[in-house]
Amino acid sequence: MERVLAVVDPSETSKKVVREAGSVAEQMDAEMVLIHVTTEDEYKARRGTMETLLSASRSYTHDDAREGATKFARDLGREVLADFEVEYRAVGSLGDKAAEVLDTAVENECDHIFLSGRQRSPAGKAIFGDTTQRVILEFDGFVTVTTR
Repeated sequence: MERVLAVVDPSETSKKVVREAGSVAEQMDAEMVLIHVTTEDEYKARRGTMETLLSASRSYTHDDAREGATKFARDLGREVLADFEVEYRAVGSLGDKAAEVLDTAVENECDHIFLSGRQRSPAGKAIFGDTTQRVILEFDGFVTVTTR
């Protein structure tokens, strides 16, 4: 194993995911990639809020969203991985969470993806889709899912 990808979000479960990925990466002497994905809906909501607060000459752009997502992943890595001897880099992305996670894993040649999952009924998955399910089915490597 050379590289693992940990998907981060603002939850305690996400911190568990990063700790688990950090532990595995440290034991395997693997690099880590931490990714935080801002969805289009989150971007639109944040853009509306930011544009209300910012002057008319400044708007909240896609680049701002990616930069914010990268900073979030970097900060969470700094907090959670402080006691691990592991190299990591942060990636911020904007778009469909499953697609961005899968694309980033392929682009970075990751062997293993770590992410948090939610408890959903099969009907809920069919109606709303499920990032975790899609990653498990489409990633050509190991996937570790941590739930609450």
